[in-house]
Amino acid sequence: MSAAPADGGTRSASSGGVRPAPTARRSSRTAPDVGAVFGALADPTRREVLRRLSGDDATVTATALTTDLGMSRQAIAKHLRALADAGLVVATREGRETRFRAAPGSLDDAVAWMAETSGRWDARLERLRRRVESQA
Repeated sequence: MSAAPADGGTRSASSGGVRPAPTARRSSRTAPDVGAVFGALADPTRREVLRRLSGDDATVTATALTTDLGMSRQAIAKHLRALADAGLVVATREGRETRFRAAPGSLDDAVAWMAETSGRWDARLERLRRRVESQA
């Protein structure tokens, strides 16, 4: 039996890989959904998929995305799953097809977190500016 990874993660028996250790929720602005949004948007392919889903076409199939992006259906499905887990994409079943559309509501939480953080930094930098000016 192998030891647990040093970072506190757990080994996955099926893949032999390491899953990250769960993180504690600190506040509503650092909730996993905001982290999932940033994690999903960290990948350039996912940003491109979301950009295409945000266009004039209201919904797109995974097959259409594979054609447009020149990727395998399995790779597109993986990216769509990550975007859906972050709340950025919604899947709708229409007959034999599953159509995907952008659901930018999760972006609101991420934007709010960035605005809140930016405001705190602005206040800190303003205090620093005043302190430096008063010592000059």
